Amino acid sequence: MVSMFRSEEMKLCQLFLQSDAAYSCVSELGELGVVEFRDLNPDVNAFQRKYVGEVRRCDEMERKLRFMLKEIEKAEIEVADTSENHEAPPPREMIDLEAQFEQLENEMKESNANFEQLQKTSLELNELKHILRKTQSFFEEEGYAEAQAHVGEIEPTTAGGQLGFVAGVIPRDRVAGFERLLWRACRGNVFFKQAEIDTKLYDPSSGDHVNKCVFIVFFQGEQLKQRVKKICEGFKASLYPCPETPAERREMAVGVMTRIEDVQTVLNQTQDHRHRLLQNIASNINGWLIKVKKIKAIYHTMNMFNIDVTEKCLIAECWAPVIDLDRIQKALQLGTQKNGSSVPPIINQMKTKQTPPTYNRTNKFTHGFQAIIDAYGVSDYQEVNPALYTLITFPFLFSVMFGDFGHGIVMAAFAAWMIYAEKKLANWKAGGEMFDTIFGGRYVILLMGIFSIYSGLLYNDMFSKSLNIFGSGWVELPQSKFDYNYTDVKRRVEDKTVDTLMFNPNDTARETPYYFGVDPIWQTATNKLTFTNSLKMKLSVIFGVTHMTFGVILGLFNHLHFKDYLKIWTEFIPQLLFISCIFGYLVICIFYKWVVFSIRDQYQPSLLLGLIGMFLHFGSKIEKADLLYTGQGTVQPLLVAIAVLAVPWMLLIRPFVLKSRAAKKQSSGGHHRMREDDKEAIINATDDSPSPTSDVHEDDEEEEFDFGEIFINQAIHTIEYCLGCISNTASYLRLWALSLAHAQLSEVLWTMVFKIGLGMGGTLIGSIAIFVIFSAWACTTVVILLVMEGLSAFLHTLRLHWVEFNSKFYHGSGNKFVPFAFKTILEEEQQ
Repeated sequence: MVSMFRSEEMKLCQLFLQSDAAYSCVSELGELGVVEFRDLNPDVNAFQRKYVGEVRRCDEMERKLRFMLKEIEKAEIEVADTSENHEAPPPREMIDLEAQFEQLENEMKESNANFEQLQKTSLELNELKHILRKTQSFFEEEGYAEAQAHVGEIEPTTAGGQLGFVAGVIPRDRVAGFERLLWRACRGNVFFKQAEIDTKLYDPSSGDHVNKCVFIVFFQGEQLKQRVKKICEGFKASLYPCPETPAERREMAVGVMTRIEDVQTVLNQTQDHRHRLLQNIASNINGWLIKVKKIKAIYHTMNMFNIDVTEKCLIAECWAPVIDLDRIQKALQLGTQKNGSSVPPIINQMKTKQTPPTYNRTNKFTHGFQAIIDAYGVSDYQEVNPALYTLITFPFLFSVMFGDFGHGIVMAAFAAWMIYAEKKLANWKAGGEMFDTIFGGRYVILLMGIFSIYSGLLYNDMFSKSLNIFGSGWVELPQSKFDYNYTDVKRRVEDKTVDTLMFNPNDTARETPYYFGVDPIWQTATNKLTFTNSLKMKLSVIFGVTHMTFGVILGLFNHLHFKDYLKIWTEFIPQLLFISCIFGYLVICIFYKWVVFSIRDQYQPSLLLGLIGMFLHFGSKIEKADLLYTGQGTVQPLLVAIAVLAVPWMLLIRPFVLKSRAAKKQSSGGHHRMREDDKEAIINATDDSPSPTSDVHEDDEEEEFDFGEIFINQAIHTIEYCLGCISNTASYLRLWALSLAHAQLSEVLWTMVFKIGLGMGGTLIGSIAIFVIFSAWACTTVVILLVMEGLSAFLHTLRLHWVEFNSKFYHGSGNKFVPFAFKTILEEEQQ
């Protein structure tokens, strides 16, 4: 929880690793996943680093594994999904893995080549079989005579000669164009016949089953023969030899059938062998991929190290959490022991002026809330982390806009199901990126649903209906026009005894308030919106001002932690006074009016007009009808004066104090003089880490003080805060607006959809209609109210945290801590 309030304390460490043991040590650090390495060779080309050869070998092994994985997917073989954590193998096993992958790849390629060749041979034999069958009618006496007569009509001088022919197979969709081109190119001097093949033939070149046709073309002369063959080649038609005599055709057909059977037998055997090979690979390929990726990650990380002049030691620099330094030391010792090295690793903490990365430690519950904050911007190092408070404020503000008891139950149940089945759903990739986002925020959705249940009970709203838990607080009074007993009112409305029912709290409400939430009888009142709008609007202002004030107070913790006491006096105090004297005073007046004033009081002062009058009628006498309390005419001008004085306080004091400090510093020794604490830090760092690769160096010369730039920045900050307090308070009214929209949409769906079925009575048709209409109502409720309205409320809650809350204390300009972790690398590769 401490790391949630403020990021982890980080240290820059220097590692001295023996060259032979560096691989094992980096492997252990990758399994630990709490170290972020720095690149000590930023100017060295990636192809000139020491371990680039090993990285290329890993790339080649990955290529072979991807090739085999693609073949497994083509064969539709299920890959064994094992959750076993395969450790990175030692470097000497890389040779064995390379040899194994090379052998499997060659065997796979050879099997594929043989299989494709057998499929091609099988296709050719089947096409020849259909040619011999389909062309039999073409060689009958009548068909052959028809061809002779056709060619003889065109060239009568040669009609008595012997006809030549070619036979083949062509895809069915190319027959029309093929015939047309034959006719035009040969000027009608050919006779074309075609017949469709009943079954589709598998084409190994395209991998699809294709409809084809058998054709035969009769012609005379060698010139036409060459022309026909060229046209067949252009249309990718397959030509086959076809004997002219029936005996030769029957003999060839018998030989073709025998060869088809032999080829099919060999094809089945080859396919079985290939299937067994792929199954064997599928059972191990995930483990191989994990091992290769880990090896590659290790060598890629080692390329960022420096090499000692003796080339017996590798020097690395890394950021690490202080709390994990002991674990890092143990991991380095374990890696050295696995390698059998006798030289222990050395870890040296360095002192540096560089800003460390930000590391907020999370678990599966807090990860979603931290992701919401990081999407706005990573917090500065050791800055207050809003995610800790977002755990409660985010689902609560969402529920204020989404307050419905029934919808909250549905949302919470959906999130609870995802949490219950999270192990199965974590490995389910068919949902896509959208489902992964929803699944990652399952605990956020669970809290949003639970808080919506609570807000729905406060609003007494469940699918646009109210729950009568404690009865009604409305009682019959002698001067009332109606009997306001809850049961009687409900009966009157349902029986349509009264068309409209306007509640007047002045003569019908009992003295004590309702026990919890809103009285259910308001559901039957025509003036329900007048009552709920006033309540929700005031609640929105209260929640908004409280939320923003809390953000201003969190800024105090930042100033105290960074020991910037000047900001406490020149920013925090005037900011708190400004927002408290105007909007904090408004919140106090809201509570005061709720507690002190009654509906039976003669005067009901308006809070909004009173707030406006504080500024427009400054110092004027307040009328009795607008008077909220005694002494209001004295308190309000004082608050306005304090709020107005807070503006120049924020604007002027800090720049002039900094200017005075700069002038004193310059007069005492010049702005180039180094501070004593900085000198001491450099001396200590030099004593502790004498290595030439140490990152410690003397401070650069301080920048010259620029009063104009500081004054302009302070002016922008002051204007932004003062105007922001006004606009941000108005922005929180979206809590009221979206709550109103959600309630009205829910009521519209009930009235215009589900109530139609309820009005059909208890007949058989009415029962069927209720069943059908309930399905439509449930679907529209889920799609419109749960999904669309839920997403809208989520986005508005996101804006309230990013803009209205975070802007009061959060900079969000830090660098995120990205540790070297095998788990993260494998997850990114899988995605």
